[in-house]
Amino acid sequence: MTGGGHVQNPYAGAQGFLNPNYVAEVKAAGASVGGTLGAKEAAVANYPTAIWLDSMAAVTGGTGYTSSLLDYLNAAKTQAASSSQPIIVTIVVYDLPDRDCAALASNGELQIANNGLQTYEHNYIDVIASDLSQPQFSNLRVSAIIEPDSLPNLVTNLNIQNCADANSSGVYVQGIQYALNKLHAIPNVYNFLDIAHSGWLGWNSNFQPFVNLATSVAKGTTAGVSSLDGFISNTANYTPTVEPYMTANQQVGGQPVRSASFFQWNTYIDEQSYDVDMRNAFIAAGFPSTIGMLIDTSRNGWGGPKRPTGPSTSTDLNTFVNATRIDQRIAKGNWCNQPGGIGARPVANPAAGFDAYVWIKPPGESDGSSSLIPTGPNNPTGKGFDRMCDPTFGGDALNNNMPTGAMANAPVSGAWFQAGFDTLVSNAYPAFP
Repeated sequence: MTGGGHVQNPYAGAQGFLNPNYVAEVKAAGASVGGTLGAKEAAVANYPTAIWLDSMAAVTGGTGYTSSLLDYLNAAKTQAASSSQPIIVTIVVYDLPDRDCAALASNGELQIANNGLQTYEHNYIDVIASDLSQPQFSNLRVSAIIEPDSLPNLVTNLNIQNCADANSSGVYVQGIQYALNKLHAIPNVYNFLDIAHSGWLGWNSNFQPFVNLATSVAKGTTAGVSSLDGFISNTANYTPTVEPYMTANQQVGGQPVRSASFFQWNTYIDEQSYDVDMRNAFIAAGFPSTIGMLIDTSRNGWGGPKRPTGPSTSTDLNTFVNATRIDQRIAKGNWCNQPGGIGARPVANPAAGFDAYVWIKPPGESDGSSSLIPTGPNNPTGKGFDRMCDPTFGGDALNNNMPTGAMANAPVSGAWFQAGFDTLVSNAYPAFP
């Protein structure tokens, strides 16, 4: 089926790519568990997930990677042959020099000081663009999620040396602009820039500075704001799309909900409200009114037996919020291997201004090791260790000095985590039948 040229919303009228490797992994997981839970787990294989191109070897199919980008594109082409709809493949472009400058569990292979930007441009982005440009793939639609967490770190984490270096050297901005230029030039590729999530940039002190930075980056590309088809929030995170039983400015005991300890005076308590305002701010900054938003709903369902069924009757603010919120994290800043649940299934046009709900982080893949990193075959791509993945860590300023709430016995980021998958499926909302 033809992709139909460059359309306004690439997810509309399209069928999501089913990664054969992930499908096999999920079905094997379901079979190993068996029973009712195993049947629910097997059903996860029916939904599209993103392909993480988190290193040069992930593109070419090197050590630690089962398939190359070309392998995935060929598999998508095979899927398209039996579909009446165009196939959309979602990829994550994620290998900037000194990547994830404020974290350690997923920091990357390239360094600013070691010719990182040139390597990123020519040995990574150019290879991706070359693969995507091959004429046999022109009928596919490709959605490119551009460099999660990168620009947000330049707004909030310049006190960290690696982030200060990424900022002063310009490599994040220049690398992203290079990626946007290369990928936008391919007609069937759609660029979505990562905008973190409400729990990171939701405060006024962070919100507008990020809009200004992202707008400047886009306007610095060859095609300007047209180099972006939209924005994505909540990538690999757990923030609920909507908190159904309260609003940010609702008064409890004479205080607004957002002033509770869990929300720390954040303007936003969920993703949808944050994205609506982000979208409006970008349109005001010069982006077209057709710009679309994506939310990663792969792990933000927060169902299961602990999910509230209505608002608390308490008049104490913190008691009310803690009993009412569906987000059951200990702290809103906790991001590693949380005991959440799979959220809304991937779908196009879920709300006005939203292109799709998507699953960027494949459910069941770890966020990072819960203990010191192993060497050898259990860590073939050299992932690091972050204390936010350690269930015994008491936290820091990034999570309001609260316990991490991370699950124990987790492997390195990207590796299969069966206990985590069991939890996500058990707590899915909507539940799997």
